[in-house]
Amino acid sequence: MNRPTKLAPLLGWLALAVALLVLAPALLSDFRLGLLAKYCCYAIAAVGIGLAWGRGGMLVLGQGLYFGLGGYAMAMHLKLTDAGPGNVPDFMTLYAGGEMPLWWEPFRSPAVTVLAIVLLPVVVATVLGAAIFKRRVKGAYFAILSQALTAAFAILLVGQVKATGGFNGLNNFQSFFGYSLYDPVNKQMLYFIAAGVLLASIALMSQLYRSRFGELLVATRDAEERVRFLGHDPANIKLVAYVVAAVLASVGGALFVPIVGIISPEEVGVGASIAMVAGVALGGRASLMGPALGALMVGYAETSLSESFPGSWSYFQGGLFIVVVLLLPGGLAQLFSRLGGLRRRSAPPPSRHAEDPGSRDATPDGTTQEVNA
Repeated sequence: MNRPTKLAPLLGWLALAVALLVLAPALLSDFRLGLLAKYCCYAIAAVGIGLAWGRGGMLVLGQGLYFGLGGYAMAMHLKLTDAGPGNVPDFMTLYAGGEMPLWWEPFRSPAVTVLAIVLLPVVVATVLGAAIFKRRVKGAYFAILSQALTAAFAILLVGQVKATGGFNGLNNFQSFFGYSLYDPVNKQMLYFIAAGVLLASIALMSQLYRSRFGELLVATRDAEERVRFLGHDPANIKLVAYVVAAVLASVGGALFVPIVGIISPEEVGVGASIAMVAGVALGGRASLMGPALGALMVGYAETSLSESFPGSWSYFQGGLFIVVVLLLPGGLAQLFSRLGGLRRRSAPPPSRHAEDPGSRDATPDGTTQEVNA
């Protein structure tokens, strides 16, 4: 690999960092910056999908499950904080007669909430992933199963209205770890947190891709039986990628709650899960930056198209996705590689003298002689 190719991921990451941390806060209004923070939450989940799907070959259609675990854990803490010590959230007064389930009580603690955002997806993804991968469930069966789990989770949330708010979900948050959510300065702080977590996630993924684990994950995707023959367990390799993707989705969901101000079954259901995967496919699932950029573009397209075409924006978005998949199966990241290939082919071939001006030809007796310049 030549030096420009090695530097390309670092330069791409630096360009994204400048765009998110310098240009966006300077150029966008508070409202647009809040929307960009929301897109960053989806992009964090998309980075994990890129690992599981792009590198591991596992089409995860159910990341809404883990997005919801982190989102609801954060929402429960915010509701309890707003209610105050010893009180219950406002919606429970209406739906549950003022009684709070016992399992809500630990979420009064900020430390327990942060741990739950990380550990809950680890536990759930480990149990589900081990059951799936040890039985060698893969391909379309894995995709359908992951989506079915998400649908079941959304139905469960709707049914448990006394504990989850039902279809309306949890909303109307007042503060975030002691900071008022109505203060524009605090909203800008949330944006920087979301953008920083997104950049850190991409940096983490860059290290994973270049590690021994990253090589084994790609090998498992391309030749699982050979990996098993070499003494590695493909189920464990896929399980690690699945768990990492779940944690990133949970973190994205936890940040989504104070930024958007609501978490409901609609944000964690089948539709939301497919939208996350669509962003990854659009950007390029196998590339480092593609999943995050794709998620940001899908979020921006959704907002801008819905503002211009309120009644038909979803058709434009679907058409854009179809065009990209048909013309660029590898996503928009493939466009840059194609442009690079065209530039290399259009460049004149290097002359022999330019390639090695001091080259020597071998003579039949094994000695060398200078090539005439």
